[in-house]
Amino acid sequence: MINAMDRLIDKIKQTNNPTVIGIDPVYDKLPNCIKRKYSQDIKGACKCILEFNKNLIDAVYDIIPAIKINIAFYEMYGINGMEVFEDTCKYAKQRGMIVITDIKRGDIGTTAECYSSAFLGRTKIGDLEESIYDVDFVTVNAYMGIDSVKPFIQDCIKYNKGIFILVKTSNPSSGDLQDLKLETGEEVYNKVANLVEDWGVELRGKYGYSSISAVVGATYPKQLKELRSNAPHTYFLIPGYGAQGGKPEDIALGFDENGLGGIVNASRSLMYAYKLDRWNAQFKEEDYALATRAEAIRMRDELNSEIKNK
Repeated sequence: MINAMDRLIDKIKQTNNPTVIGIDPVYDKLPNCIKRKYSQDIKGACKCILEFNKNLIDAVYDIIPAIKINIAFYEMYGINGMEVFEDTCKYAKQRGMIVITDIKRGDIGTTAECYSSAFLGRTKIGDLEESIYDVDFVTVNAYMGIDSVKPFIQDCIKYNKGIFILVKTSNPSSGDLQDLKLETGEEVYNKVANLVEDWGVELRGKYGYSSISAVVGATYPKQLKELRSNAPHTYFLIPGYGAQGGKPEDIALGFDENGLGGIVNASRSLMYAYKLDRWNAQFKEEDYALATRAEAIRMRDELNSEIKNK
């Protein structure tokens, strides 16, 4: 059976596109052409979000290999939002996309087991085992050590799934903890990267990369380059492109000599592409999905050029 990372890389190679679209919608930012269809309450907002999500997926499923869904943007709407989260995951999978859910779970013992069962494994009811969200990858916070990661790794092995562990995140204050130096002189982020390499040995696939992978932000190119060298078997989920300021030439540092090693996330710049100066004269509000496709192609070509020529 092809492991999760091999499936993701195969999809990247098939689409010739090392990117993932983050669909983290904010209701107030959605096109008015959708919002006016529904009531302005929780249920109406959720219907609006689901239509928006599906239209974006329809626009890019054949050119973008994966979708990343941050659960927080759905939890805020309660049970109605979680239904939209589930429906969006299922719709993306039906369209053939790899589904990464950004949940950043990081607890120990039976709590971690429950989190992993919900997203990667199976929930047991007597003799019955049932998949709940059944996504391909989740993000995990390893701050509590191997106890918080082991249940996810076990489910990755058992159910052919993958995880991205937070190593060097893209937010401005990440260095407050992640850049601290240990007594050995090693930074915390490098220590975590070394642990990820060790934890992922059993799940390395045909491309040499493990399904136990890392989140490394595009906004810290020096660390991105360093980690690419220090963690040669670890694939990177790279946030920070576009709205957060990550530059293509910096992002290319996270890729290997074969053009592999990373998948670059963009959320706001793709979701709301119709508002960007480069597209707002060409696309009307109701053409928001076409603008997202145009920006996705531009992003793909820009990144591929930098990766090839680095």
